[in-house]
Amino acid sequence: MTAKISYDEVEVGTELPGQSFPVSRAALVQYAGASGDFNPIHWNEKFAVAVGLPDVIAHGMFTMASAIRVVTDWAGDPGAVAEYGVRFTKPVVVPNDGTGAVIEVTAKVAAKLDDAERTVRVDLTAMADGQKVLGMSRAVVRLA
Repeated sequence: MTAKISYDEVEVGTELPGQSFPVSRAALVQYAGASGDFNPIHWNEKFAVAVGLPDVIAHGMFTMASAIRVVTDWAGDPGAVAEYGVRFTKPVVVPNDGTGAVIEVTAKVAAKLDDAERTVRVDLTAMADGQKVLGMSRAVVRLA
């Protein structure tokens, strides 16, 4: 598979389509099973509160994986992502209210890096409950 977006047609400042990702307690339990990360702060409200958290929180890697979907959906190929890194700035608090939380992600092309490699840097912004939950969220993407 290859990226469907052409390097030649992308400009610095190009905004990728933003997306919203709902996060439920059930999704966290499913992620725990898939990842093997059964830390009780991600599913047990009593434990999370006892260790000083406001409630159950989403796994950092779950948040990170949700955010990069904006880039992979835009590029048309998950394999187009050559590098991806974030800093975890705030947890995504997931209340047990039948709704859960929502991660809102926007992104834009911040730089054209290498004409020969046809790579761009995409900067992402991930928000939950009005707070930035990922910092320095950047991906290097190889385009067609």
